[in-house]
Amino acid sequence: MLKRVLRKAKSVFISSETERKNRIAKYKNSGRIPWSIGYADYKEEQIGVSIHNDILLNEIRKGILPEKYGSGLDDRIVEYAWLFSNLSKHKGTLLDAGSTFNYKYLVEHPVIQNKDLTIYTYYPESPNFNEKRISYVYGDLRVLPFKENYFAEVVCQSTLEHIDMDNSMYGYNLNHKTDKVKSYEYLNVITELIRVTKQNGTGLITFPYGKFENHNFFQQFDSGMVEKMLNEFSQQGTFETTFFKYFPTGWVIAKKEDCEDAASFNPHTGIGKGTDGAAHSRCICCIKFFKK
Repeated sequence: MLKRVLRKAKSVFISSETERKNRIAKYKNSGRIPWSIGYADYKEEQIGVSIHNDILLNEIRKGILPEKYGSGLDDRIVEYAWLFSNLSKHKGTLLDAGSTFNYKYLVEHPVIQNKDLTIYTYYPESPNFNEKRISYVYGDLRVLPFKENYFAEVVCQSTLEHIDMDNSMYGYNLNHKTDKVKSYEYLNVITELIRVTKQNGTGLITFPYGKFENHNFFQQFDSGMVEKMLNEFSQQGTFETTFFKYFPTGWVIAKKEDCEDAASFNPHTGIGKGTDGAAHSRCICCIKFFKK
């Protein structure tokens, strides 16, 4: 009986893997169009390769990206690589503020397995990985239930831009701005993330950057909005910023001033679509915060 069950499970896995490879092949053979069939599979494959490439991660720490890196892929290809290049390899407490690590291939990464991971988001997701001793806590990021100086490392990846915006596409809805004016509610999240970070701990924050844009479900931060954020960090410690910019040939590490006119492509509405093959944001700001 057990052998039959194992054979069936293996057969399902092989079938699923074959289907995944077929989707990737279709994506590659159909012009590599963002969000087409196979795009998500290919992106996940490339992210997986990147975060296990120690040479690449070491280069990113030095401020170097290889040529043609992430061509045709959205900002996640640089965000995850940057995050894993900056996460320590030591044991410790880690907060994922926004649940962007809640994927099997990420939670099984040796760096993550070595940590006491807490995933904090507003609404339960499926699947989850309780069997891996990962803690899930639900609520508003503007009011975290954790005590001060609790987490050695805090990650908030492409989440700030959704604060106080229309999150109904994610299955829940909170009171949010309904106009095109900037929301500064994200600063309340920054205050909370700083509070729960341990002294001598680290915060890793990423978000879309360029000219201000309100896409209803997210807003793109401009220079003034980022300055307010950096002012909060400067009062509690020190920080470093890294900017990534998309070109048709791939992502590069850029200067802040070279990103200030960037526009995002909203794949849900088509707004901002260009001829460069950008799949979403064209510039990303990454902040590494060190708490005193």
